[in-house]
Amino acid sequence: MNKREVSIEKPDFDTPVDRRGTFSEKWDKYKGRDILPLWVADMDFRSPDAVIQALEQRVAHGVFGYTDPPDELVEVVCAMLWDLYSWSVEPDWIVWLPGLVSGLNVACRSAGSEGDVIMTAVPIYPPFLTAPGHANRQVKTIPMIDRGNRWIMDLDCLRDTLTPRTSLFLLCNPHNPNGRAFDADELFALAERFAGNDRIICSDEIHCGLILDPGKRHIPLASLSPEIAARTITLMAPSKTFNIPGLGCSFAVISHRPLRKRFRQAMAGIVPPVNLLGFTAALAAYRDSSTWHVALLNYLRENSLLVEETISCLPGLSMHSVEATYLAWIETRPTGLKDPAAFFEKAGVGLSDGKYFGEPGFVRLNFGCPRSILQDALRRMTKAMDTLAIKQ
Repeated sequence: MNKREVSIEKPDFDTPVDRRGTFSEKWDKYKGRDILPLWVADMDFRSPDAVIQALEQRVAHGVFGYTDPPDELVEVVCAMLWDLYSWSVEPDWIVWLPGLVSGLNVACRSAGSEGDVIMTAVPIYPPFLTAPGHANRQVKTIPMIDRGNRWIMDLDCLRDTLTPRTSLFLLCNPHNPNGRAFDADELFALAERFAGNDRIICSDEIHCGLILDPGKRHIPLASLSPEIAARTITLMAPSKTFNIPGLGCSFAVISHRPLRKRFRQAMAGIVPPVNLLGFTAALAAYRDSSTWHVALLNYLRENSLLVEETISCLPGLSMHSVEATYLAWIETRPTGLKDPAAFFEKAGVGLSDGKYFGEPGFVRLNFGCPRSILQDALRRMTKAMDTLAIKQ
């Protein structure tokens, strides 16, 4: 894979970037309030210099017309998937999308028929729970089980819940919000349990570039075997890894021609094409930003350890080590808090409420931010928990 670093400048993740007044969804939620936003999953870091420079050059051209996927981007994506995962992907297997959530919703329309059941494992990224309804399907969930050091899917429950009308499983790997990077045995077991009756698995792998545990690696579900690939829709994007979600460039990999045809048919007339700046940023991210990516992972690992060490010292709160993503899934149920998100918001920290992920009693913390902001947020959380302990 061709890697052309545009800038040799060392990435600076420590200097805060003021996002207030930029119509940031993350920051404007608490506009005018002293609340640090660690909720929605985008990072508070500048994107790689290579991406910024590529966008500047494209904007300087001055013409922003309809744009096809660049041939080089397709080549880079295929090469990346082979280099990282030994996964051989043909260019025509790739379907470009303006966002991963669009891909989830298209997948729900591509498998089975109206009235069918779509399954997923909770807790889960909220659009997994709402997308089936948009497609006139039912959603059924299986639980994630706490094994003491990590979360696993309850595949026995999956087996016992299947019906002939169960047509699709929505998988998140790496998992949002609990940070798991599933291993090959787990993925094989899921594929085996969910086999038969033309069942499809849609695997959201948007966080695949954010493996933090040195002992883990990302394994695309479709890379396990051609048979599994034939009934898998894989969703990927550079958006989380390189902090470019606002530019809207994602893609699906679908090896099975009939499934790919159904997916495209479900998109027709509804899903817009990717814009030219999205393509530009994606190419610069994948091709030219490996040095920035390595530095990011090192920084996030330290942030993750800081969060874990702090939470472990707060009675009533707990979390598992984050294998992947920049998200910590924190249990609060032993504290007795009825609304933990509101409790921490009052303390000056904005977290995601677990109830929207199908798991009340938890909060999700985004540690993709400068360490000074994270340290401030953790101090506020510690003070709030100390105050709570005194009251109790």
